[in-house]
Amino acid sequence: MSKVQDHLIIMKNKESGEVYHTTKNKKQITRKIELKKYSKKLRKHVMFKESKK
Repeated sequence: MSKVQDHLIIMKNKESGEVYHTTKNKKQITRKIELKKYSKKLRKHVMFKESKK
């Protein structure tokens, strides 16, 4: 597995089921992250939370 895949995380929105892929430095950030991203299905900004792979 490459280093990029180790840092790759999945961000998921519960309302629409949409998924974003992003990276995270797991040494500095140990908690699950939440980001406000744009949902194309809902056409507004909503919270995306980190989910399991």
